[in-house]
Amino acid sequence: MNKLLEVKEFDSITCNENYKNEYAYLPEQTFHDLEDFIHSYEADEEKADALDFLKIGYRRHIGTTISVKNYVGLIQMQNGYQVQVLPKISFAEEKDVNNVETKRVFLRMLRSMKDFPSKVFNDANLKMDRMNLYEIFINMYLQEVHQLVKHGIKSTYVAKEDNLNYYKGKLIVGEHVKRNIAHKEKFFVAYDEYHVNRAENRLVKATLLKLQQISNSLENQKTIRQLLTHFEIVDESSNYEKDFAQVVKDRNTKDYEMLIRWSKVFLLNKSFTTFSGSTNARALLFPMEKVFESYVAQELKRSVQSEGWTVSVQDKGHYLFDTPRRFALRPDIVLTRGDGSAVIMDTKWKSLVDNPNKNYGISQADMYQIYAYSKKYGTSEIWLLYPVNDQMRDHDIISYLSDDNVIVNLFFVDVANISESLNELKEALI
Repeated sequence: MNKLLEVKEFDSITCNENYKNEYAYLPEQTFHDLEDFIHSYEADEEKADALDFLKIGYRRHIGTTISVKNYVGLIQMQNGYQVQVLPKISFAEEKDVNNVETKRVFLRMLRSMKDFPSKVFNDANLKMDRMNLYEIFINMYLQEVHQLVKHGIKSTYVAKEDNLNYYKGKLIVGEHVKRNIAHKEKFFVAYDEYHVNRAENRLVKATLLKLQQISNSLENQKTIRQLLTHFEIVDESSNYEKDFAQVVKDRNTKDYEMLIRWSKVFLLNKSFTTFSGSTNARALLFPMEKVFESYVAQELKRSVQSEGWTVSVQDKGHYLFDTPRRFALRPDIVLTRGDGSAVIMDTKWKSLVDNPNKNYGISQADMYQIYAYSKKYGTSEIWLLYPVNDQMRDHDIISYLSDDNVIVNLFFVDVANISESLNELKEALI
């Protein structure tokens, strides 16, 4: 796990050594492993969107290339080589040395997602310049375990069978006769014992032991050793699927909720998205469209709560056609003011260009979609929210007005300074 290729969205990868200074470069065998990873999802309709993340192409004189887009995260090849894809985030002034701030902002964005299993993560003391995403995800898990240990690992009644010198619980007659025909002083019994050796703790211990083998971070290794001391009398899980099936979900096991989801990622090569492990690679990939939408919605709620406004995400109930009800409309964000007036917002993780003659790179389909939202929701206030980039940083709000009084406004969100940016948007809405 000591070999890492770090790229950003929309970069291209080659295995042609003659172009290793112009393109991201992978050794030939690892490049072919990555190709196999892509092809392994082609036949699976549920996971076919892997081809939207990694696309195989051909360039004259260069040969086969793999282009990266839409998804951000980490792919780990079978040989331990990692491809880390970071989002393209624009920073106002300072240079982002070693992508430290990019990783920090990306993690904040990730944590806004409802299904992302990390609530206690603190990046304040994390050495972002030394850690790749996988080590950071490991650190997230370790912080969750630390929180569990702080609250106390849970015990439960564990069913046990044993040949004892005293009677306890329930006699297992068949086994008792078979084992103790010459030992009248013994009893083969089944009984319940209150113990920490429950499925949840076995899975956590198994995950810690696995992470101890694969982590290259001295900081993570030290933390793992410290945490394992709290699980000394817990068995390591020997049957992951069986133990996952025995996990209890109730208010007493709340501290395990996030940990179990992380353990599935590390022990079963699962993922938080539609991608999961294969014989060639495992992937922790996140669709930036969804990450951006979630981050903006979360921060917008905080920004407008003092005004008494409400924010609805992926609003339901409206259809393009009512007879029959078909083609559901799902605007990313519906903001409702105190007087009941609605504002429709759609987030687009796309880098626009400073060229009005090319409509700044806005998709015609996006405009048709947002226009339909306006008509069905009965509002003329429509906003398209794009991430700010270096070209568009100094732009004011861009507006389009139709002859039937629909106004579509373009606003550029600075994800690196999200609070200030959305306060500016709020001021424009008042």
